[in-house]
Amino acid sequence: MEKKIFPTKQELAEAAARYGAAKINAALDAKESAAIILATGASQFEMLQSLVTQAVDWSRVRAFHLDEYIGISAEHPASFRKYLKERFADQVPNLREFNYIEVDKRNPEEECARIGSLIGGTEIDAAFIGIGENGHLAFNDPPADFDTQRSFLVVTLDEACRRQQYGEGWFASLEQVPLTAISMSIAQIMKSRSLIVTVPDRRKAEAVRCALEGEVTPDCPASILQRHADCRLFLDKDSASLL
Repeated sequence: MEKKIFPTKQELAEAAARYGAAKINAALDAKESAAIILATGASQFEMLQSLVTQAVDWSRVRAFHLDEYIGISAEHPASFRKYLKERFADQVPNLREFNYIEVDKRNPEEECARIGSLIGGTEIDAAFIGIGENGHLAFNDPPADFDTQRSFLVVTLDEACRRQQYGEGWFASLEQVPLTAISMSIAQIMKSRSLIVTVPDRRKAEAVRCALEGEVTPDCPASILQRHADCRLFLDKDSASLL
């Protein structure tokens, strides 16, 4: 696992986008199409703004996202489908396809099976992810399941995770934050050929320290990144302040 530290969030985001675009283009040089994973949340705003401006043949790229709340529609302000449609898919209108987690079209277990079958036979070339304040990857809150080989899971969100979603302004109250979600599993994330991890802000500093300098443990899900062969963390001076 390699880390890069930048003076500002904007510089961090632009560097992550350029690096990720290079990974996508390398895959496109080698084969007909590429596949990527995209995260959401406030930490990804600037990175996505830069990513959509990169010189990539998006017509040859398939995309998946990491997670989605159970119990809200695709039009809800906090929906990750809405987030990624507006901030990514609509900005690259020639995108080959975006495979959304459609939690409101079938029951959660059926949706896990459906989206899992789509990604199961796909080589993911680049995963653009973040780390939660509690150290989570996707919605795999501590203690995360490192062993399951299922691609997507129904998970229960812990209070720290729900407080982060409320604190970022996605919901009007903590009570409105859903208790459950569908999340990509740790094992599926780790299958990605390259991980581009964008983690700005002081509020993520303890999670970054835990991920980089602590033992690999389900109690800090992001610590599993230490075991990935091609993982680069993009940090700002605030998120790196405890290293």
